[in-house]
Amino acid sequence: MNTIHVAGRTIGSGSSCFIAAEIGLNHNGDLALAHRLIDAAADCGVDGVKFQNYRTEDFLSDSSLIYEYVSQGRVVVESQYDMFKRYELPVAWLSELREHCDRRGVVFFSTPTSKEGVNDLVRVGTPLLKNGSDYLVHLELISAMARSGLPTVLSTGMATLAEIDDAVRTYRAAGGDALILLHCTSSYPTPENDVHLRKIPALAAAFGCPTGFSDHTEGFVAAVGAVVLGACFVEKHFTLDRTLPGPDHRFSSDPVELKALVQSIRHIEQNLGMAAIGPTPSEEAGRRDYRLSCVAASDLPMGHILRNEDIAFRRPGTGLPPKMGSLLIGRELRVGMSAGQNIMLEHVV
Repeated sequence: MNTIHVAGRTIGSGSSCFIAAEIGLNHNGDLALAHRLIDAAADCGVDGVKFQNYRTEDFLSDSSLIYEYVSQGRVVVESQYDMFKRYELPVAWLSELREHCDRRGVVFFSTPTSKEGVNDLVRVGTPLLKNGSDYLVHLELISAMARSGLPTVLSTGMATLAEIDDAVRTYRAAGGDALILLHCTSSYPTPENDVHLRKIPALAAAFGCPTGFSDHTEGFVAAVGAVVLGACFVEKHFTLDRTLPGPDHRFSSDPVELKALVQSIRHIEQNLGMAAIGPTPSEEAGRRDYRLSCVAASDLPMGHILRNEDIAFRRPGTGLPPKMGSLLIGRELRVGMSAGQNIMLEHVV
């Protein structure tokens, strides 16, 4: 698996997982709230903050299409067009939000829905692009992302293997060479039995890309599990308050949960360690103190011919290991031995 470099961070095998707070629609059309979200996410220790610089008309024209979601404890049914239009991110905000992310030391990136949207992000200096699961089949846009020269993240929710293959081939054919694939279940929130984290290593094996997880579950158990299975990029929806109005707040992480998610991933990374089989540095003392040695089972005189019952196995492991006990059987002691004393090869004839 290759590695990708984004704004001084390495994403891929052997590097810490890149953790992104997905603000998405949760700014609620309020620039001040967007700024507060950046600060709160940075305080939680994330690596990046993602927005969506979509234009509703790029993907919706039928105002009769409706969307049903839970907000503030009640079911809301409204026009998809009206909802998405309400949460559009104005182009004029992009530079200001990117600069804020730079000041806080987090990577600003966003999801465009057109070549113009890609160009807007390139113009403000974003170092990373994201393609949403709904746009995985929009191959023209994926080509535009590749031609931008920027590293690109593709979410694979709802996709067949053939559709993912189309998208990856399109990106590479257009000259793109810095691609991250995210396993994703496009269900909001995603039930536990529909997460399917085993798709993460499957994607990595199939496409040879750094692979991660776009998490739409409630809580963060799935995100930590994804890292155990090799995810090098984790994206989690983020809000200041789950009771705010809007379609995504309810299943988003608040600052307390996001901070716990970041800390848990960093802890699990320490626990994962290396795959090489062998004692760790912290086990070296244990090999001496807790392993067993061949010792005299009782006081034995010089010239005694050792029998099986003359040999016991006791701590510490500073003498001959038990597997070498058979080499002592039938041999004569050069010296007398006290009970519990290590029997070494130099003690026998």
